[in-house]
Amino acid sequence: MSFKKTFKNLPLIEYLFQRKLRGKTVILLVMVLTIVGGSAVIGCVKGLQPIGWSGGVVEGGSLLVGSKEGKLVAVNLATGSRQWSEALKMPPSGGFGCAAPMYGGGGCGGGPTGVAIYGTPVMAGDLVYIGGYNGKVYAYNSQSLEARWIYPREGYLEPIISGPIAISNKICFSTSDGEVYALDAATGDKKWEFQIGDKVWATPASDDDTVYVGSFNNKLYALDAESGKKKWEFETQGAIASTPLVYNDTVYAGSLDKNLYAVDTVSGKKKWDFTGGRWFWATPVVYGGVIYAPCLDGKVYLLDADNGREVAEAINLDSPVSSSPVMIGGKIIIATQSGIVYTLDTSNNAIAQIANIDRDVYGPLCASEGIIYIHTQDLTIHPVDTTTGGKLTTISLKSSE
Repeated sequence: MSFKKTFKNLPLIEYLFQRKLRGKTVILLVMVLTIVGGSAVIGCVKGLQPIGWSGGVVEGGSLLVGSKEGKLVAVNLATGSRQWSEALKMPPSGGFGCAAPMYGGGGCGGGPTGVAIYGTPVMAGDLVYIGGYNGKVYAYNSQSLEARWIYPREGYLEPIISGPIAISNKICFSTSDGEVYALDAATGDKKWEFQIGDKVWATPASDDDTVYVGSFNNKLYALDAESGKKKWEFETQGAIASTPLVYNDTVYAGSLDKNLYAVDTVSGKKKWDFTGGRWFWATPVVYGGVIYAPCLDGKVYLLDADNGREVAEAINLDSPVSSSPVMIGGKIIIATQSGIVYTLDTSNNAIAQIANIDRDVYGPLCASEGIIYIHTQDLTIHPVDTTTGGKLTTISLKSSE
């Protein structure tokens, strides 16, 4: 079977995961290419370029996002001025098996465009943190983008696909070989690590004292934020590749077995599960006791947060949703893979199209003061006014412009 045909064969990929043939690079490649409809997102196949799906974060009037060039970019939203960090560097050997050298061609981790950045940056104090596919985490001054520290100081971890999170003066992140790390947010010194033993792509979630992370070993873990010790683990029937949602003593996690699970944060016991038509890749949002869960089957499911029952008929958007939505003033903003932007009014569950950016959308949305910022794979930020539906002036992330 050719790669081209395989990429489009979703049932085959589901079968492979059900058979637990994880861990094979080609399987992971096929899974991602299938999720995004055959586009070249990550891979170890000659000719594919490394690109990411980093979302953005707005702080102090600036938008910070990881670019396809392998740089952290800061955009002043008032003036449109931009600044770039130094480019992330690949290991001298060229990467992790399949990855090509930094300036030597297209592999899954590096190429002429730079190191792939998949995770969304996170802010804490005056620092902004980001991880790269080169297996390093970087802390920058959020105003100057001057590097404050890098972890590890020497050498490289395995590729980082998840984004970092900030909790209890620590930065937590995971690597593709199943290690979860906690670093001192100020210094970058390691506080603890926990070995899961299988690939971790999902950015962790957290509450006051616990880190929740899903893995390709089908399990969701709760780790003590202070010590890194395991509190509990919960097993599903498929890999967990999306960021969980934590709400009201419950953690909600989508699995590649097509289920969305609600798990008690204290006991680790299942409260309920709900089966969609495909995978729940995007992180759901919650409002008024209702879980709004976009799915790769092109629908948004409206579920009672307590019992998982549908409170209204699912909303059909006619295109998969892999981009995590955002909430703005009682309305949920959703972007489909085809680039259609919708607003879902939680007061009456009415859905309305507000824009079409005419680009594929995979990364999580970012919002500030009624405007959403959509990072697409052409090194462009597309701002959309959610009140009027107007598309504002696009922002190039290219350092040459």
